[in-house]
Parts: sequence; structure tokens; C-alpha cells
Amino acid sequence: MCMIITPSALNFMRRMLRLGGNPASGFSLVATPGGCSGTSVEFGVEPAAPDGYVTMQYEGITIHMPPATQTLLKGCTLDFADTLHGTGFVVRDPKGGGCGCATDSGGAAVVDVSRLRRGP
Repeated sequence: MCMIITPSALNFMRRMLRLGGNPASGFSLVATPGGCSGTSVEFGVEPAAPDGYVTMQYEGITIHMPPATQTLLKGCTLDFADTLHGTGFVVRDPKGGGCGCATDSGGAAVVDVSRLRRGP
């Protein structure tokens, strides 16, 4: 894998997999260009890889992502932050990015975990 996932992001993924009821499920990541910081990320727990997704293992976690996401996140660091200002994934892109607005976080995209829902 060509991206780094921090221990805090791995711990979050493991928690979500346990809450999803099947720790053997995979963690799905979809990143798209856009947003103030240059990257927008959606995630979920999936029992199997959706059609067209690449599946890989990272420290015991199965991760599913479309090839375009794999390309976009190449060289990035995926972190997880729980602060007073928000809770969610942070994508740090060493290539830069950002629009220079007041909410820009220097190339980091923050994803709100409140969008995560438990399955049926």
C-alpha cells in the first residue's frame, strides 16, 4: 500500500468493524478531489468489496477502495482526530493542497464520523 495509516486511524477502523458486528468485514474508503483542503473522503463497513474495488490488507484490517482512491491517496497519511473542533479522519497530503481560506488545515481533509450508520 502506498499510504500510511496512523495507529489512531487503525484503532478507529477496528472499532467501526466491531460495531458493524463482523470484525472480519472490510473497511471501505472512497476519496474524491474536492473540498477546501483538496480531498473529500467517505467510508463505511462492507462485508465484501464492492464491484471494481481493490482489496488490500493493512495490519490485519481489510480495506476496500476504488482504484481512483488508491491513486489519490498515494503518498498520503490517513489519521484520525478527536478534538474539540471535530472528530473524524484527517488526510495529510505532503503534496500540499488547500485553498487558503480560514478553515484550511494545510492539506488536511477532515471527515465527520456522524455520517456513519450501523447496518440493518
